[in-house]
Amino acid sequence: MPRYFESSPLSLGIHLTPEEEFLSLSISHKTALNHKRLVDLYHQLGDQYAFLLSERNSITCIVAQSLIWSNLSLGSSWLDRLASNESLISEFMSELDSVAELFAVHDIPLIALKNSGIARGIYPNYGCSPMGDLDVLIPQDNFIQAHNLLIENEFQFIYRSQHEIASLDYALETGGSEYRKILPSGSVLWFELQCRSVSGRWIRPHQEPKSEELFSRSLKVQGSHVRILSPVDNLIQVCLHTAKHSYVRSPGFRLHTDVDRIVRGCTIDWHLFLKRVNSLNVRTATFFSLIFASDLLGTPVPQSVLRSLRPNILKLHVIRLWLMKVGLFEPNSPKWNRFT
Repeated sequence: MPRYFESSPLSLGIHLTPEEEFLSLSISHKTALNHKRLVDLYHQLGDQYAFLLSERNSITCIVAQSLIWSNLSLGSSWLDRLASNESLISEFMSELDSVAELFAVHDIPLIALKNSGIARGIYPNYGCSPMGDLDVLIPQDNFIQAHNLLIENEFQFIYRSQHEIASLDYALETGGSEYRKILPSGSVLWFELQCRSVSGRWIRPHQEPKSEELFSRSLKVQGSHVRILSPVDNLIQVCLHTAKHSYVRSPGFRLHTDVDRIVRGCTIDWHLFLKRVNSLNVRTATFFSLIFASDLLGTPVPQSVLRSLRPNILKLHVIRLWLMKVGLFEPNSPKWNRFT
């Protein structure tokens, strides 16, 4: 049996190359940045190669901000990525507030999920909060009414995937729908309306937290009609979302910042967290989300929590080898074919 299970049972024993260490350090929480090591690696790799690595991993704006916090003077390529993302996400958040206000007029509560909620209520640094869409959760009973309100307000009912059908029956069956809107800047916003908090191949419907319970425990964002999940629910949700993306599929690597920012930005009742994870029977999915954040970003997850969730040695070994084989980084590169 590999030695990393013997000497460090609460770590996957990931051995990072200088390139991978640079990427991991770069997306660490702003309160936990190792500035000296980050700057050393930046100079070792060179500006051009560091920028290329960041681009390939879709984290250039986060890396740029971390390097600025480390007192480095950056060129226009970096600064442009940071500024454009800050402008885009500011526009996204404005639209999120507008939709939440529109829904509130009709007594439809709205929870911003994943990085949408994190950016709006926990880690409001829009420049280093890249996202490709907005995900919101509403009660299933309000789904059709919310759909109609979006259509009346310049949202086009259309899916990004050619394999999905833009019909209300299909949306109700799958628990979600997608919309596209052209924003005043000309940017495209993809908006996901959901009545299921998580969906995906690794997560079965009965394993998801019940939406009614999530709403009853949700928190209001000050100065907005937007709500976010309670800290424990939020952490479980992003753990399951990372698992839905198989931990490494696009946007892959940067998804681990969701776990990190919630753990560092909120007070987590870990006893309650374990209780809910066990009740949902999502121990293995949650363990890998937490252990990757812990190993790659230094996320302060209690070892007792990791020990409680850790799967058996064989399962841990097989899944670890499987994920290491396809690679933790380069999320836009091919990972698996449809069969695997």
